[in-house]
Amino acid sequence: MMNRQRHRFNLRLLSTLLAGCVLAGAIDSLPRVTLTGLAQSTPPLSAEQTAALAEATRMNQQVVQLYQQSKFNEAIPLAEQALALRKRTLGENHPDVATSLNNLAALYHSQGRYSEAEPLYKQALELRKRTLGENHPNVANSLNNLASLYQSQGRYHEAEPLLKQAFKLTKLIVGGNHPDTATIMNNLAALYYIENRYSEAESLYKQVLELRERTLNKNHPDTVQSLINLALLYHSQGRFSKAQPLYQKALEQGKHALGETHPHVTSCLNNLAGLYFDQGRYSEAEPSSSRH
Repeated sequence: MMNRQRHRFNLRLLSTLLAGCVLAGAIDSLPRVTLTGLAQSTPPLSAEQTAALAEATRMNQQVVQLYQQSKFNEAIPLAEQALALRKRTLGENHPDVATSLNNLAALYHSQGRYSEAEPLYKQALELRKRTLGENHPNVANSLNNLASLYQSQGRYHEAEPLLKQAFKLTKLIVGGNHPDTATIMNNLAALYYIENRYSEAESLYKQVLELRERTLNKNHPDTVQSLINLALLYHSQGRFSKAQPLYQKALEQGKHALGETHPHVTSCLNNLAGLYFDQGRYSEAEPSSSRH
């Protein structure tokens, strides 16, 4: 028999950062320093320095792999070593040092060590502005990550202007019809949702869904994510007739493209079960909830 306790269905909002990033902050896989002439060049290096930088790059790649596996305790010592190597070899003012600062901050962020993550995110942001220029994708990345940290702490009024800056900058760099622009819009919509600013969130979620369907495809994970997020917004408002077809569409597309065990699919099943439960359709809710 259905256990009729509402807490059983924790509605899951799916939120991302820049392409390739996760909610806890962006791990940069390799230094992105294809620049517009504003980055400082690296002086000639000795064989020892070259070897040290190669080791830092190897460590950074391993950090990324461990981060993706949520093995944060294993990743942190490597990230700290990579940062120290880069500082010692390149000095304090180099884009690669900013990458290492960002990565270590993201790891601390993932562990809830917010007071340690914040100064590193801020250092990475300022260093990227100084070495890459104000209008660089990595600056947008850092703005987005710092906003994510503030959002994690409930510091929504501090997160919002950063996300707006990141959105404006990303749109300037890649244009309005790009997946990265959609990602920032999604994050801003998620912030509005958390703050119960539903009309603002709805407008952005609709734009994100339309943009992702046009620039990606209907079965892309990000498109499925957008269907779920818009459905969840309607669900939270009690607009069940609008939420249900979106959940069902997300479920169909997600199963086809991602498989039944993908997190987007299980989240959608959970949310759809919660929708049926909220409408008193208990016999329909039970099969949905029992499948994950």
